[in-house]
Amino acid sequence: MNWRQGRGHGADLCLPLPARLCLLTLLSPPLSSAAPISPAEPISQAYSLALYMQKNTSTLLQTYLQYQGSPFSDPGFSAPELQLSSLPPATAFFKTWHALDDGERLSLAQGAFLALTQHLQLVGDDQSDLNPGSPILLAQLGAARLRAQGLLGNMAAIMTALGLPIPPEEDTLGLVAFGASAFERKCRGYVVTREYGHWTDRAVRDLALLKAKYPA
Repeated sequence: MNWRQGRGHGADLCLPLPARLCLLTLLSPPLSSAAPISPAEPISQAYSLALYMQKNTSTLLQTYLQYQGSPFSDPGFSAPELQLSSLPPATAFFKTWHALDDGERLSLAQGAFLALTQHLQLVGDDQSDLNPGSPILLAQLGAARLRAQGLLGNMAAIMTALGLPIPPEEDTLGLVAFGASAFERKCRGYVVTREYGHWTDRAVRDLALLKAKYPA
């Protein structure tokens, strides 16, 4: 063992390299493995948000129709045949829907709400042009888009907790016809606000299944 004399400060112990490495190992705090994240909490948060969204979807649709004029504002207006190729429909055969595994269920819902956030932005822009004096409608469209984004974040947290890959964010709108007529833009907005309600209803059912499967 070697001793090194300091300059007026006593002597410092000089250990061989293997001994120093051993000493560092003993003094280093143990590495703690992170506990796995439970999916119960993000599922509960997503479920609560989806329930809150569900309470407002019919109000959004009715407010939207009210500001579009006839035939949209006519009592009992409904046009289920109107669809958008860029927005997946929420309807599905019950047996097919019930048989989905966790990854499929969450991927479909996340893809739909990603599309909805982008479409709601487009509808908000359309309505700012078509109905600039409708702050209530514009505020409801903006709130719906923010809630859809919040639900997207919740679903990403659930997928992370379950060890599932998160699908990459895509441009679901594709090419937009900026020369669309006012009537075409009103139809587009109707489909988006209607499908927002349908997908929210489906999300509540999806999350209820997951909540039962992964209780807190």
